[in-house]
Amino acid sequence: MPFRYRLQKILDFRIRKKEEQLQNVRNAQALVLKIEGLIERNNKEITQTREDMRKADFMMYESYDTYLKHLYEKGEALEADRQKAQEALDEEKRKLVELEKAVKVLEKHKEHAKETYVEEEKKAELKMLSEVAVQKYFAKSKEKQEEELEELMKELERSENTIDNPNIL
Repeated sequence: MPFRYRLQKILDFRIRKKEEQLQNVRNAQALVLKIEGLIERNNKEITQTREDMRKADFMMYESYDTYLKHLYEKGEALEADRQKAQEALDEEKRKLVELEKAVKVLEKHKEHAKETYVEEEKKAELKMLSEVAVQKYFAKSKEKQEEELEELMKELERSENTIDNPNIL
């Protein structure tokens, strides 16, 4: 009978949960990267606006200042969003680690159960082989005893024949 792990459904469930959590981690990482890209783009826009401000007419400085202020506020908001996304990513990673531990525990248990099963199967097989060997031994012993008994009987008959018929010598 092949090995059948009694907690296989639970192990499969935990593996599915781990895979789902891994996807959540990937999504959270993608969000962090997206926000970091937006921050990088905002920083480039600030740099470009500053360069354009140096080349522009002094009458436009107030508009540039207002726009730069807007970009800085946008950058702060993006940084706050990045912090939240990073915290969410860290939380998702923590959950993933817990789920991986749960899966590893069951996989270890499954390995141990399989090893135990294999050992029990070997013991049962050895016991069966031992019983077969004992039966063969007794059968051979019985055969040997019967052969010895037959030989004794033949010798006894010969000796009786020699006693009854002394001419045979």
